[in-house]
Amino acid sequence: MQQKIAFNLKKPHQFLALGFGLGLAPKAPGTFGTLAALPFIFATAQASLMVQIALAIFISIVGVWLCAKTAKDVQVHDHPAIVWDEIAGFYITMIGAAISWQSLLVGFVLFRFFDILKPWPIKLLDKKVKGGFGIMIDDVLAGIFSLIIIQALFKVGYLI
Repeated sequence: MQQKIAFNLKKPHQFLALGFGLGLAPKAPGTFGTLAALPFIFATAQASLMVQIALAIFISIVGVWLCAKTAKDVQVHDHPAIVWDEIAGFYITMIGAAISWQSLLVGFVLFRFFDILKPWPIKLLDKKVKGGFGIMIDDVLAGIFSLIIIQALFKVGYLI
């Protein structure tokens, strides 16, 4: 029987790493945690591409620390409740996208697809890289793969 982890949402780094608490969902915490990217996506939807890229880099760099510190607190590398990496990945997916319910849905599905299936080289990085960087890098890469595909869908006219 697996021991229940006692997270402390009063600790700012855990509150953020757990996606404002969404990562504590009893089922599919990564899927629920991904939704915590929406405020960032909406807040920067009209911002320049450079601002969106800068925020994605900032979210990712801060995420390395948040995820490492939270994982150390609970003594579990990449606990499913730690979802800041999903926030970063979905935010990256939506960089430069025209925001609509359709684009958000497609971006969400693409990101979750790559995050769950972990095709090469995502799976390799997930297995080989440890620490906060290891927690973050597979989702950042899943976000980049998803970004490429969603931008291609916009380019060919499947998304408007």
